[in-house]
Amino acid sequence: MIGARKVLAVAGVGGALLSGLACAGESGRGASGGTIVISASADADALFPPVVLSVQGKQVTDQIFDNLADIGDSLNTIGDVGFRPRLAKSWSWAPDSSWIDFHLQDSAKWHDGAPVRAKDVAFTFALVKDASLASPLSSNLDDVDSVSTPDSLTARVWLSRHPPDEFFKVASPVPILPSHVLEGTRTADLRASPFASKPIGSGRFRFGEWNRGSRIVLVADSANYRGRPQADRVIWTVANDYNAAALRFVSGAADFLDVVKLEFLSRVAGSGGHVVKTGPGLDYGYVGFNTRRPDGSGPHAVFGDAATRRALVMAVDRASLVKSVFDTLGVVGHGPFTRALFTADTSTDIAFDSAAASHTLDSLGWRRGADGMRARNATPLAFSLMLPSSSAIRMRFAVLLQDQWKRAGAAVKLDPLEVNTFGAQMEGKKFDAMLNAWHIDPDPASFSEEWSTSQTKPGGFNVSSYSNPVFDALADSASREMNPERSAALYRRAYRVLSNDAPAMWLYELRSVFGISKRIEPAGMRPDAWWANLGDWKVLSAK
Repeated sequence: MIGARKVLAVAGVGGALLSGLACAGESGRGASGGTIVISASADADALFPPVVLSVQGKQVTDQIFDNLADIGDSLNTIGDVGFRPRLAKSWSWAPDSSWIDFHLQDSAKWHDGAPVRAKDVAFTFALVKDASLASPLSSNLDDVDSVSTPDSLTARVWLSRHPPDEFFKVASPVPILPSHVLEGTRTADLRASPFASKPIGSGRFRFGEWNRGSRIVLVADSANYRGRPQADRVIWTVANDYNAAALRFVSGAADFLDVVKLEFLSRVAGSGGHVVKTGPGLDYGYVGFNTRRPDGSGPHAVFGDAATRRALVMAVDRASLVKSVFDTLGVVGHGPFTRALFTADTSTDIAFDSAAASHTLDSLGWRRGADGMRARNATPLAFSLMLPSSSAIRMRFAVLLQDQWKRAGAAVKLDPLEVNTFGAQMEGKKFDAMLNAWHIDPDPASFSEEWSTSQTKPGGFNVSSYSNPVFDALADSASREMNPERSAALYRRAYRVLSNDAPAMWLYELRSVFGISKRIEPAGMRPDAWWANLGDWKVLSAK
């Protein structure tokens, strides 16, 4: 969901829902003109920002609407370091951080010519917080008490709390809406209003047309306060499925494909008219170990022991697995983060060492029998590995893991489940081990939701029932630290504690792989949103 901390990734490589936008080097001078065609595998669900759930809807609305300030290329979410002005040209804080004043651009205008003013910010925040709208963006404003307007160009956001990521949540994920257009419409009617299908924003592109199931067209806002975009138009052409979208790109009928799956990589790279760009992404996969018995009666017979968990991680050659499954499209994971985050630390982890793993298991009493399988007293070194049956990628990993653990003397039974059943079993903690994947947002604080002791309660996100007060203290301190460098250092210490305790085996990170026409010169393809700088993409030749 847009605005959620994490999104369960059930398809392996593929688009996930994202948040935020950015733009660098914005200038209307030297605009190249022309049209950029994007091949999409699904249509937008809506073009009214507070209710958008699909990635395609997010891509489009981020061009039409602006936020107050945007996260920078470092994806830092602590304080306001690195954030870029958008509708707010600057901002200032109360001495006690109880409010933030956003000073608006006096030249910013809505696409109907009306000026953008502070009352638009107040209206937008009140609307997003309105429970009757049920906006997925609302959790970003949980700590916002109200918005006052000291003058027409100043929006003062009053805060009930001010955690380190509060500026990010207030300034970046929530696009500002035109109050003069919407204030006469009942909240209950907004989703189906004319505005929801023909939006009026303040971004560098104006809405052109939306032929549902076929295409969405945006046109350049030539008088935009941030400068005219380079292209004259951007068109999202909608296909029925991924294969159709990929074939449209390979045939030359589109300029951009936002996900190149492994089976299409050679065709895209060899098509002659296209290039593939890769970079760090925000998707990672891991094996989670349930430290408690599935019936909750006590410590798990295998995974209740941290030393056994470490040995099982040590027994797996993850580099060979990732190479086998992803080739160059993935890298070995090192923790509940990806390399795109400013807190990332690739030095943390348990290295592959089959001899050391065997020695450790022996010393813990897990002895091999005549069949080569291990047991401790009467307890076999055996467990089931749950995974969603819809994910071919995770099925491939599961088979490879089963083989490597068999060599170490562990008997693993694969348990592929329908995705909804998988989710229910995970939430109910009814598993031994699970092969899971997440798409995360840039805020590193979200990882503690899955591993902190406070989340072991019924309904909590810590489904592995992992608990370590040292980790809890470090994660809490990191999430409260206002200085980005000190915060990153604390997060890395927490990662090391987590890695040493091994409640999970971090398996892979996915690279972002795109297909791009050689006639297009992209700009600033940020890990969390490739479309962030779409207004600066150039068309190098007429089509």
